[in-house]
Amino acid sequence: MSTGLLILVAAVWGAAAGALLPRAAYRFSAPSGEAWRKECPGGHPVRGWLGRAACPECAEPGYGPRTTHLVIATALVCAVLAAATDTRPELGVWLLLAPVGVLLTVVDFRVRRLPDPLTLPFAAAALALLGLTALVPEHAGHWTTALLGSLALGGGYFVLFLINPAGMGFGDVKLALGTGAALGWYGWPTVMLGTFAGFLLGALYGAALVITRRATRKTAIPFGPFLIAGAFLGLLVGAYTA
Repeated sequence: MSTGLLILVAAVWGAAAGALLPRAAYRFSAPSGEAWRKECPGGHPVRGWLGRAACPECAEPGYGPRTTHLVIATALVCAVLAAATDTRPELGVWLLLAPVGVLLTVVDFRVRRLPDPLTLPFAAAALALLGLTALVPEHAGHWTTALLGSLALGGGYFVLFLINPAGMGFGDVKLALGTGAALGWYGWPTVMLGTFAGFLLGALYGAALVITRRATRKTAIPFGPFLIAGAFLGLLVGAYTA
């Protein structure tokens, strides 16, 4: 398969997966300590987890994040991953994990919460799928380093959580297990790059909020999206240079 066709297929996959995310994003966007949403803003039951966030019984049927935004975002993420990874077998793992990363980003930005039903399966799936990928010829990573990267990054974030629980949530610790596995697949330089990129992006975002007076230095911000964005950038560099 040519690289151009591979990127197109990945983009189509991402668009299809992104179209299924709005309802899950709405239902998972419940404040910390509250149960996942079971009703639309109008009070009608929401059934299922995948598909559009729309209620035929409401005067304003659409709710939650826009489907178009999620379709475009997921398609772009998958296309860029395909361009960097090319035809190596680990691309299948990245394409399966990417929609979950987009969903986690949206939920954390909306309610500053990283749901366990997403973060823990994300970590388990990353390690399991990479373990299977390590058995396929022409892969460009190492499962052992992926496992160690998961433990190292998760452990590092756990220490930060113990030091400053107000600035680092336990959901970030669980998410770091999955992102550490993905980054570790390409080695320790990729782990360090992805980790540094996440903190840098988070710092820049916080600084921008302070400069525009939308927050103060003590305002807590969701860190999950930047952890994911940093891992995404590190993964691109790792895949491209592997």
